Amino acid sequence: MTAARPLLLLDVDGPLNPFAAPPHRRPVGYQTHRMKPDGWIAQHAGTPEHRIKPLRVWLNPAHGAALLTLPFDLVWATTWEHDANEWIGWRIGLPREQNLPVIEFEDQTVLRPDGTYVKTWTVVQWARGRPFAWVDDQVDDIDRQYVARHHDGPALLHWIDPARGLTDDDFALLGDWAAGLTSKENTDADRP
Repeated sequence: MTAARPLLLLDVDGPLNPFAAPPHRRPVGYQTHRMKPDGWIAQHAGTPEHRIKPLRVWLNPAHGAALLTLPFDLVWATTWEHDANEWIGWRIGLPREQNLPVIEFEDQTVLRPDGTYVKTWTVVQWARGRPFAWVDDQVDDIDRQYVARHHDGPALLHWIDPARGLTDDDFALLGDWAAGLTSKENTDADRP
């Protein structure tokens, strides 16, 4: 029996959109997009849509192909939620017809009393013990400790610098982590 591939949980702002880079200096390889996703419009409730300034998003069209070469099942883990399929996926080079699964989060403004990031509990519940790597610019050691206590499978919470976005080093680290899972499965399968 073949085990399911691990999940790669993708945040948009930070890993795919290096929003914290200097505003006058778009990172190399990225393209500028101006967009008004539903979530952005909802943040401006009461303002006529034509008066809402579009959101500036930097995206690298090579990221989709790089993500697809990794041995993961891709999942959106972003406050963009379903807007990520409509506005982000195809712009980074994922097939237009491929809608990724989406983790839906509760109110993002509520602070967790245990100090974990507002997404962490939902990510653990959604993964249901399945191995996952999560790339986000807001995870830290408190989140790693929470996942270690509450998730029954391997997990990698990988912080991404929101001024740089995903780099070749990050892709290499993700690939190595997934390969390590496969090696461990093969070793375990060989044991009597």
